[in-house]
Amino acid sequence: MTTSASVPAGPEDAITDRSVIDRLVTANGTYADAFTDPGMDARPVLQVAVVACMDARLDLHAALGLRLGDCHTLRNAGGVVTDDVIRSLAISQRALGTRRVVLIHHTNCGMQTITEDFRHDLEMEVGQRPSWAVEAFKDADQDVRQSMQRVRTSPFLPHTDDVRGFVFDVRTGRLREIDPE
Repeated sequence: MTTSASVPAGPEDAITDRSVIDRLVTANGTYADAFTDPGMDARPVLQVAVVACMDARLDLHAALGLRLGDCHTLRNAGGVVTDDVIRSLAISQRALGTRRVVLIHHTNCGMQTITEDFRHDLEMEVGQRPSWAVEAFKDADQDVRQSMQRVRTSPFLPHTDDVRGFVFDVRTGRLREIDPE
């Protein structure tokens, strides 16, 4: 399924190098014209941080019934708990009051179609080895379990007792909870 926002309607709407960013900047102008400062603090109202994949098909606020200010949202390729996610969670918990972590992977994830060879290929192309791991995976359920374990065992996170993981089905919009085993 595609949306009108994702597919050009005709040649006059063709995506150019600048047109997408220009459209975003124009949309921001419209948004800013009607914007009023909600007077919020940076601390999430629900004291929760959500770690999810960056996939464009996931509208996390809509899928989880969240409003502006409810949570911290951390997104990366695969929704994997990396060192940088731990860094952000540590700041979220220690400085901004979150107490709960929700991890969300999804069906048909692109991270299930690549391998760590991606890193090697990138090194061959640009002449420098990336300092990061690709963190590709074959089984979303198992990767959610691994991510839960990384959060629960991190010495930098004081709140690790309320960590839950899910797989979002991109076809139905439903979450399926993963048992940490």
